Amino acid sequence: MTWRPDRPFNDLPPLPAAEVLETRAVLKACIPARAALAALNQASALMPNPAMLVNTLPMLEARDSSEIENIVTTADRLFQHAGGAEQLFREGADLATKEALRYRGALSWGAASLRERPLSTATAVEVCRQIKGVALDVRRTPGTQLVNDRNGEVVYTPPQGEALLRRLLADWERFLHEAADVDPLVRMAASHYQFEAIHPFVDGNGRTGRVLNLLFLMQAGLLELPILHLSRAVLRHKADYYRLLREVTQAGAWEPWLLFMLQSVEETAQWTTTKILAIRALADHTAHHVRERLPKIYSRELVDVIFEQPYCRIGNLVDRGIAQRQAASRYLHALAELGVLKPTDVGKERLFVHPALLRLLASEAHDVVRYA
Repeated sequence: MTWRPDRPFNDLPPLPAAEVLETRAVLKACIPARAALAALNQASALMPNPAMLVNTLPMLEARDSSEIENIVTTADRLFQHAGGAEQLFREGADLATKEALRYRGALSWGAASLRERPLSTATAVEVCRQIKGVALDVRRTPGTQLVNDRNGEVVYTPPQGEALLRRLLADWERFLHEAADVDPLVRMAASHYQFEAIHPFVDGNGRTGRVLNLLFLMQAGLLELPILHLSRAVLRHKADYYRLLREVTQAGAWEPWLLFMLQSVEETAQWTTTKILAIRALADHTAHHVRERLPKIYSRELVDVIFEQPYCRIGNLVDRGIAQRQAASRYLHALAELGVLKPTDVGKERLFVHPALLRLLASEAHDVVRYA
């Protein structure tokens, strides 16, 4: 059957064999991508406190992956409204910020789930549930179509029928785990296409697929922490991303799609590594500055806490055992007087924003601003 965008793609073919996917150009592109991931892992391992990365960089991934779907928020709003362990987000967050924070929560949950079980259809379902905040499941009813926002034209109609979708997902899952003759980076890129083509959920497929990319790299041992900012490249080259996905469907054009994804891994791994080095440089500069100016309250643990999130609360210091509430308040106000932090009221809550860290995280550049 010839593929047509307005008809369900129930004849979606299985993922091809290694000899189709692993062309000479694709295997050549795997080498710098692997090297960039290795450098990223090394940079993250040298950080004194992994929470300085795990609590911050996934926020940038959540922001950009959401923006790909036209759900737009800012790094400032994400960090300001991020909740603690008991809650995903705090009161007052707008809908886009809540959705992006749910993405961050889904990525965190997925990374933790790998310690208990490998990637599966059940993982994908739970990731999508967390992103959307509803108890959804694999599509059961027809009618799902992808439409061009500008002109209303139908560009793709995914397969229909729950039994067919679950069979396709089972084949996708087997490819993830059993296609050992295919390079893991190629497997990630090919399986991402297949997941998007199956389009198993009514909504949230793109973001779920991008979370699964990072989880697969972790499962394959190529990524130590869920901190690769892969959606940055997709957002920067959004038109190419969708065009190349479509060309696999239309013409089986695997090589251009795989090269795009491999180059995206390389580019974003390098960008993320440079961001990590800048965060570490700022943390070291801050530690030196506070130790010189406020030796009575200085501790490396205190500096680490104000780098775990750009918005710090008195309770963060108390929870870490750095000081009791009254002393913790005094420490944060002293850091504010020094110019490291800036007090701000959000609703009824007093927060202490770390402007230099927030600026570094929110910016495309990696410049470290030194304190006056």
